[in-house]
Amino acid sequence: MSLSSDHRTRIKICGLTREADVDAAVEAGADAIGFVLYEKSARHVESARAAELARRLPPFVTPVLLLVNASPATVHRALDAVPDALLQFHGDEAPSDCLEFGRPYIRAARMAPGVDLVNFARSYESARAILVDAHVEGYGGGGQVFDWSLLPAALARPLILSGGLGVDNVGEGIRRVRPWAVDVSSGVESAKGIKDAGLMRRFCLAVRAADRQCAGDA
Repeated sequence: MSLSSDHRTRIKICGLTREADVDAAVEAGADAIGFVLYEKSARHVESARAAELARRLPPFVTPVLLLVNASPATVHRALDAVPDALLQFHGDEAPSDCLEFGRPYIRAARMAPGVDLVNFARSYESARAILVDAHVEGYGGGGQVFDWSLLPAALARPLILSGGLGVDNVGEGIRRVRPWAVDVSSGVESAKGIKDAGLMRRFCLAVRAADRQCAGDA
C-alpha cells in the first residue's frame, strides 16, 4: 500500500470484554483496543462497560467503539461514556451518517468479488482509515480470511487489514498487503469474547517480525 520500508504496522485488538484481557493486550503491545457495541455480537458490551474497560488504557493506546447501524442516540451515549474514543462504523452507514457526530472515524468495508474499494474509500474521504474485512453473514467477527488479491495496489486512505488474522498468517498479510494497521479479534481468543494473553503476545510479536522482514527486504 505504498508504505515506507521502515513503517511500523499498528495493532488493534478488538472485541475485549474483561479487565484482564485489556491489561494483557496493552502489555502485548496493542496500539488500539476495540469495544463492540453491537448487541447481536457475542463480544457485545454496553457503553458503561466499555467506559470501565477504557479507563484502564494508558496514554497513546486508543479506545475504538465498533458500531453497526446504530441510532444517533446510541452513538452519542457511547461518546459520552468514552469521550476520547475513535468510532468504527461497521454496518451500512452512509458518509453523512459517519460525519454526523463530528468525530474521527474508521469505515469498514466488507470485501467480496466486485467490490470497488477505491470508489468506496473515495466516498468516505473523511475517514481516518478504511478497514477491510471478510464478507460474511452478519457484520464482522466471522474469523474468515478474504482474498487479499481483491485489494488495490493503492488507496486514498490508510488501510487496516482484518478478517481471519491470527498468529500464523498475520506476517504473510503484512508482507503481501503492507497495511497501515492490522485488526484481530477471534484469532487471539480461547472462546468468543475471551482473549488469550499468550496468543495476543505472539500475534504482536509476529507483526513486529514481519515489519523487520519488510524493512530488510527493501
